[in-house]
Amino acid sequence: MSYVFSKTVAGSFDQAIARVTEELGNEGFGVLTEIDVQATLKKKLDVDFRKYRILGACNPSFAHRALQAEAHIGVMLPCNVIVQEYEDGRVEVAAVDPIATMQAIDNSDLADIAIQVQAKLKKVIDNM
Repeated sequence: MSYVFSKTVAGSFDQAIARVTEELGNEGFGVLTEIDVQATLKKKLDVDFRKYRILGACNPSFAHRALQAEAHIGVMLPCNVIVQEYEDGRVEVAAVDPIATMQAIDNSDLADIAIQVQAKLKKVIDNM
């Protein structure tokens, strides 16, 4: 089982960031965190790396339900979405598959939430 949904998209890296943020919003997610991996690696290690952003996406309703169902689920939140640009100029958007990440937890209530979140994240990627 793959642990991500991904799609190569047309347009620039910055356009992909804007578009995925919009599509996440359409599915009830907000972006809580944004990590610029390229800038961080340059600053901390003085290495060059491709454009790579990690967006921490959260749907408050699903997060609340998950936290009620499983006390430690916060270690797996928020749902990460990445946007990266390869050397050949291709831009890819990928989202974590919550079902794959939740397999280690034996909790049927959580499994139901993961199925619903998976459908929303798949729709985000499909709409890119």
